[in-house]
Amino acid sequence: MMARPAPTERSGPVQDVVDGGQHRAVGRTFESFFMAGFECSSHRRNDGVRLDLVRATSHNIHALADYRSCAELGLRTIRDGLRWHLIETAPGIYDWSSWAAMIEAARAVGVQVIWDVFHYGSPDHIDQGSQEFIDAYAAFAAEAVRFHRSFTGTSPLLCPINEISFFAWAVEVGYFPRVGPKKRGWFKRHLVKAAVAGIRAMRQADPDCRFVWAEPLIHIAPRDGSRAERQRAQNARRGQFEAYEMLMGQVEPELGGSQDLVDVIGLNFYPHNQWYLNGPTIPMGHHEYRALSEMLLEVAHRFRKPMFIAETGSEGSAGPAWLHYVCDEVRGAMKLGVPIQGICIYPVTAYPGWDNSRHAEVGLFSTVHADGSRSIRQPVADELARQRLLFA
Repeated sequence: MMARPAPTERSGPVQDVVDGGQHRAVGRTFESFFMAGFECSSHRRNDGVRLDLVRATSHNIHALADYRSCAELGLRTIRDGLRWHLIETAPGIYDWSSWAAMIEAARAVGVQVIWDVFHYGSPDHIDQGSQEFIDAYAAFAAEAVRFHRSFTGTSPLLCPINEISFFAWAVEVGYFPRVGPKKRGWFKRHLVKAAVAGIRAMRQADPDCRFVWAEPLIHIAPRDGSRAERQRAQNARRGQFEAYEMLMGQVEPELGGSQDLVDVIGLNFYPHNQWYLNGPTIPMGHHEYRALSEMLLEVAHRFRKPMFIAETGSEGSAGPAWLHYVCDEVRGAMKLGVPIQGICIYPVTAYPGWDNSRHAEVGLFSTVHADGSRSIRQPVADELARQRLLFA
């Protein structure tokens, strides 16, 4: 049997992640442990087609009913997003109407929203590989915070840039349009610089806004037992931590990272998040499949921050079983002292796939019917109700 990489840097409970040590304590961030996330990607595909999943799922015109449906199932914290490409259609000119309607809907229902400031899609007049992008993002983010403050009188809860790691990979391999120099790791650092500039600008606009993040949680196994292959797999696996290490100033401090840029670590975990190096997905139950609780414990020891599952879910009939697995593993991690503050079902509605608009039946709710309603996926709702009782 091949030796596995050590799951943690030390053993034992990790309650001091938030209770002590050199980092500032962060209290409860979210209003509900179980959360709902609305798919809000708005990037251009490599073929030039602009996606707008908020519009494609009709969430833009049904936000009030969508938030109310979530709240009725106990999901009172929501992940949602701004659509930068709609808000800034000309340099420095902002139209907040698309976002204002969603803020008003959330306020009417009384739900808490984590707003993704930048979920892949920037305006067409901005070159994502340029310094102009960093400056434009920082200006946009600051104006968003000012608008939220003036509109609601409260400080927002924000995810500054969604999935820096995935975003950088997608650009580097050409899944998203290529920008910037063809230099491995360059775009990831470019995004971190933008995030740092954006947070500084947002904090200047409102010192009380808080920042949570969403990064993929993965495992990569070697295809054979050779020392070289094991090392390559380990190096690839460790790459998942780079964005957080840069943001927190643990590596490459010249990028401007610091501990206070991250209030809550968000982790996105799906059935396809474990694979062999340059190979296929590792199926659950296989000896190479790593337990989620073990992965969460490693993250807790590495970063010593409050955490949450920022995205999770499975397609089709696998939905209830996947939610059951994730919740069991989260409870196991919490018993070891891992400070997990929530689990977000993402996406919470069915949506058209990025690549070919195929129907993806996920989450708790269907697409919108002719009468404006959404059906509930009852098996997933039943499992959610069961898990809410177990966590309570």
